[in-house]
Amino acid sequence: MEMMVSSGTIPDAASYTFLVNNLCKRGNVGHAMQLVDKMEEYGYPTNTVTYNSLIRGLCMRGNLNKSLQFVEKLIQKGLVPNAYTYSILLEASYKEKGVNEAMLLLDNIIAKGGRPNLVSYNVLLTGLCKEGRIDEAKQFFRNLPSKGFNPNVVSYNILLRSLCFEGRWEEANEFLAEMVGEDRSPSIVTYNILISSLALHGQTDHAIKILDEMYFGEQFKPIAASYNPIIARLCKDRKVDAVIKCLDQMLEQHCSPNEGTYNSIAVLCDEGLVHEAFSILQALRIKQSFSSHDFYRAVISGLCRKGNTFAAFQLLYDMTAHGFTPDSYTYSSLIRGLCLEKMLVAAVDVFYMMEENGYRPDVDNFNALVLGLCKSKRTDLSLKVFEDMISKGYMPNEITYTILV
Repeated sequence: MEMMVSSGTIPDAASYTFLVNNLCKRGNVGHAMQLVDKMEEYGYPTNTVTYNSLIRGLCMRGNLNKSLQFVEKLIQKGLVPNAYTYSILLEASYKEKGVNEAMLLLDNIIAKGGRPNLVSYNVLLTGLCKEGRIDEAKQFFRNLPSKGFNPNVVSYNILLRSLCFEGRWEEANEFLAEMVGEDRSPSIVTYNILISSLALHGQTDHAIKILDEMYFGEQFKPIAASYNPIIARLCKDRKVDAVIKCLDQMLEQHCSPNEGTYNSIAVLCDEGLVHEAFSILQALRIKQSFSSHDFYRAVISGLCRKGNTFAAFQLLYDMTAHGFTPDSYTYSSLIRGLCLEKMLVAAVDVFYMMEENGYRPDVDNFNALVLGLCKSKRTDLSLKVFEDMISKGYMPNEITYTILV
């Protein structure tokens, strides 16, 4: 950006905001704040969207108080916080300090002339439900019209999720009966909430009936997220034939399995049915005409991304027995998965085991391990791995340095 300015090119506010937003998403809030300072130094106007990116970045890092200071700075500059600003702050407040504090923050915002919208109130509704205060959430929901807002489908879904997962079916049905009208008609999310909660409570037959209703209805068709909770529950109940039948129905309806499907099937591994899980995955691969290498690689990656690394290792044994050779991507997935589950020693062991088995790690494997160690706040180990990388003749790339910085 500085090169652009020095060469006479004038970046606009949108260019700065894009960079600030992406820096914040990567967790580089400090660099983003420096960029905003540069932006103001060069005389380019900041806007509410720019500050919202900074506020969200700070909130993600647990810096609510600093975020509130930024809001004051924003107001002093004559910029007006918008409803999105308030929603960010309210979400951070209930996560960091609890819903009661978030409620006080909302009162303070309104007292200062702020105008939150329904999204802001839905954030607080979510907070009440996550704290298990469902009765209070119901009352809060009923009071929304007095605040000037009619509940929408998102409001209903927030409440339904908690009621259903608590098994409070009669109350859930009362709210479902109210979901008529343009802004509150059931969505695909509503159906998936019902299916997943029924599956959680072992009522898979009822959940499958809802799937069938979706098929024969005109508005929504089931997606992978609709099937996955049913498959996971059937696996937990060791009903292998029912799992196969459900997957066949899924494919017949042209619904593609995803990472969630693989993780649902992997529940069989928790039940000691590793070979059965592999057989189901093998059949799924053949029915979809996928190459074994690409499919198994995707399965391992999908399991590790969800912190299901033990099942990934169990299935990898059967995969290698059927001719699969793990590649760099597969090893990086396993390393990332172990780091995600805080199994750092195991991650380092896998890395060095690659060398012992005659597989030469590449820079992506090093980066996966360094990143995992840094995220676990083990900078000492990450620097040791980095030194090993240099000593063995590997050239760090831009990603390596970005991780370490």
